[in-house]
Amino acid sequence: MLLGLIGKPSCGKSTFFKAATMSDVLIASYPFATIEPNHGIGYVRVDALCKELNVRCNPRTGFCTGQTRFVPVELMDVAGLVEGASEGRGLGNKFLDSLRQADMFIHIVDISGTTDAEGREGTGNPIEDVRMLENELNKWYRAIFEKVWDKLSRTIQSTKQNFAVVVAKQFSGLRVKEEDVKSVLIKLKLNPENPTLWSEEDLSNFTETLRHLTKPMLIAANKIDKFGAKENFEKLKSEFPDMKIIPCSSDAELSLRQAAKAGIIEYIQGESSFKINNAPIGEGCISRRQREALDLIQKNVLDEFGSTGIQNVLDEVVFNLLKYIAIFPAGSKLADSKGNVLPDCFLLPSGSTALDFAYSLHTDIGDKFVKAIDVRTKKPVGKDHPLKHRDGIEIMTN
Repeated sequence: MLLGLIGKPSCGKSTFFKAATMSDVLIASYPFATIEPNHGIGYVRVDALCKELNVRCNPRTGFCTGQTRFVPVELMDVAGLVEGASEGRGLGNKFLDSLRQADMFIHIVDISGTTDAEGREGTGNPIEDVRMLENELNKWYRAIFEKVWDKLSRTIQSTKQNFAVVVAKQFSGLRVKEEDVKSVLIKLKLNPENPTLWSEEDLSNFTETLRHLTKPMLIAANKIDKFGAKENFEKLKSEFPDMKIIPCSSDAELSLRQAAKAGIIEYIQGESSFKINNAPIGEGCISRRQREALDLIQKNVLDEFGSTGIQNVLDEVVFNLLKYIAIFPAGSKLADSKGNVLPDCFLLPSGSTALDFAYSLHTDIGDKFVKAIDVRTKKPVGKDHPLKHRDGIEIMTN
C-alpha cells in the first residue's frame, strides 16, 4: 500500500510527511523544496489483539502500547503541483509520474490561506487550491488514456474483446482493475461495445470517474491552528460536502514527536494530551520557551481538535477510504519460532478470504492451504471464509 501526499508548493506536505514518518527530509518555506519523491513509513492504529488474549505482543514492524497496535504503511511525498502541471509546468511531469503507483491521495491544503497558488507567502484560497488540483489530476489521467485511446478503442470494437479486461490490462500501471472499469461503465451508462462512438464528453466523464474510483482522495486541512483557518475550514466543507476533510496541524505533530524523541515529553501519536518529563523549568531538560510552546499546542490544537489530526488522516485513509482490514497471523501458541508473540499484522482489502490471507503470507502457503483456525473460537474455517477486521488466523497446510 502506498499513500501519496499531494498539494501545491509550501502547503506543508513535507512537514506532514516528516511528522508522520519521522524521516529526515528538507522542510523549507520556499516553493519546490521537494524535488525527488520522499518515501517513508507511517503507522495506522488497530485495537491490539493481544489485550483480548491476555498476552503482550512483540511486533517485528511497528509497535504496540498494549492497547493499540501501530501497523506500518508507506507514504510518498512528491513535488508541489501548480496550475498547468498536467502540461509540464513547474515540476508537473515529475510530480505526476511519481503518483502512478499510489493507491490513494492525501491532498494537503493550506487551510490558513497564507500562501498563494505558487506557494509564495501571501493570500491564498483553499477552495481554489482544491479545484486547481482536481482539475490537474483529471487532465493528467485523461492525457494518459488519450495517448492510446484511438488505437485501443478501434481494436476493442473490431475484435469484440471484453472492454473491461482490455482497459484494466492496458492501465494496470495506474492500479486500474477490471471491476473498476465495469463499475464506471454501469454508472455512466456507456456502451463498451462501441467505444469509437464515444464523444469527447464521454471519455472525459469516464476517465474522471475512473480516477476518483481508483485514486480516492482525502483532504488534510493543514495549519488548522493558524489565524483564519477555522473559518476557511467551514467554507471548504460547505463547498465540497462529498469530500472527506480532516483538520490537522503538521507543525504541532512534528514538534510533539521531536520532543518525545528527545525525552522531553511522553507522547503517542494520535492522542489528545502528553506528559512533560522533568517538569520544573530549569531543573530538567525543558526550557521555559519549550514549555510555553508545548502549552500552546495543548491549548490551541489538542484541546481544540482532540489531536493534531495527522494520525486521524492515516487511519481514515486506510480503513474507511481504502477499506482495508487488519489480520493477525497467529499459531496455537501465538508466537513464532523465536518466541515473539503476535509478531505480525497484515493489512488486506475488505472482503479477503482465509485463502487470500494464506497467499499474502507466501505462495507456497496458499498452494498448500488445508484450513484455517480462528484463534478466538479455536474453530476451523474454510478457504472461502470471509475475514473480519482484527481476526487472528492460523493457516494449516499439507
